[in-house]
Amino acid sequence: MGSIPILAKQPAAASARLAVWIIELALRPLQLLASAPLALFLAALTAMLLRHSDVDFYPIDRLAFGLLVISVITGAVIRRESFFHAERITWPMLALTSLAVVSAIGQPFNSETWSLLAAKFIVPFTLFHLARLVFRCESDFHRFEIFVLVLLAYLSFTAVAFLVGARDFIFPRYILDPSLGAHANRARGPLLQAVANGVSLNMLGLLAFHAYRRGSVRGVKVALLLVSVPFAILATMTRAVWVSFAGSVMVLVFLSRNRRLQWACAGLALIAVCAVAMLGSTPFGDAVSDRLQERGPVDFRAAVYQGGWEMFLEHPLAGWGFHQMPEELPKHVSGYYEKVLYPHNTYLELLVEHGIAGLALYLWLMWEMWLLGCGKVPPDERRGFLNQSFHQMWPILLGVYCLNAAVVVMSYQFVNGLLFAMAGMLAAQRHRAEIGASC
Repeated sequence: MGSIPILAKQPAAASARLAVWIIELALRPLQLLASAPLALFLAALTAMLLRHSDVDFYPIDRLAFGLLVISVITGAVIRRESFFHAERITWPMLALTSLAVVSAIGQPFNSETWSLLAAKFIVPFTLFHLARLVFRCESDFHRFEIFVLVLLAYLSFTAVAFLVGARDFIFPRYILDPSLGAHANRARGPLLQAVANGVSLNMLGLLAFHAYRRGSVRGVKVALLLVSVPFAILATMTRAVWVSFAGSVMVLVFLSRNRRLQWACAGLALIAVCAVAMLGSTPFGDAVSDRLQERGPVDFRAAVYQGGWEMFLEHPLAGWGFHQMPEELPKHVSGYYEKVLYPHNTYLELLVEHGIAGLALYLWLMWEMWLLGCGKVPPDERRGFLNQSFHQMWPILLGVYCLNAAVVVMSYQFVNGLLFAMAGMLAAQRHRAEIGASC
């Protein structure tokens, strides 16, 4: 009789072990996700670069972004950490995002509206706060630098291939499809917009130069990559991109106290001048000359800006609502008969769609972004990625972004995500400096 309880306990123990095994098996995907936040972060940025909304393809950017969020939150829960930490910059970002979301909710559902809302506000807002949890040590920053170099090599190669007419080497092939995006006659890259491609090249080039300057990457290959950047910038055929690139190089020279760095920057400027000179007698050189003298885009923007200002005067406080400007703007612009017109100016669009409050919040946001570069560098990070040189470069990166935002609406997930991810890294560093923690 004494063996009956023992026999009864054995099936119960086996059932418990089976239940534990099933639970472990079910949680295994979460464990894998939680163990690879950095890889998912870089994969999400890559997906945002390669997947354009006009391309009829599975939304890999949304999938990668969702997996990243799950990974970071799961890892934070396992480590018993807070996965959301409010910074000063959080409040203007949150206010702008809330304005856009409330406006979009009050409109009939439109997938394009919500896609733009995510690209302009939700994705940058999220990546900013996730970056402080993902980039924890110097090895993470080094992997980020390698990622930057790979992307810069790809975008530069694609732009130069377009410049010399080697279309067979351009990938993905949708870049060459004139029915998608804009600026099919320029080096527009996978973003399908020449300004966005130029901003990406400029920002990635600055980051690659920073990595080369601090010695984390060396070699002839990196030097040749940096040399290719002026040619890639030239291939975008966009005056605002040319001006911002030239300005960023000049500011680097001015801020640097390192004579070797000054010579390197001067060398980049000389290469850019030589590139223009060498191409001057070619058909492409003629195209560059024509582009410099072209008045059509200037006249078009003047008409659009005037129409946008008239829209603002009609609703200066509340604005017209998120993504309402493209369809309403043609009614206020004379001489152009398109059914949809875009403002080609981030600040004007904010002013028209969200009123004075929207533009004020955005300017507050940019001010807080600039202040992130004014923080102290912890002693143990003075030779790291976020060193004093990066803090000096941060206003240049912001300047490139803000200058080009005056000629295009910054609705590109990759560009916004890259900038706000770096802002999140700086915010985390400031937090470490305040509490005396190490990276």
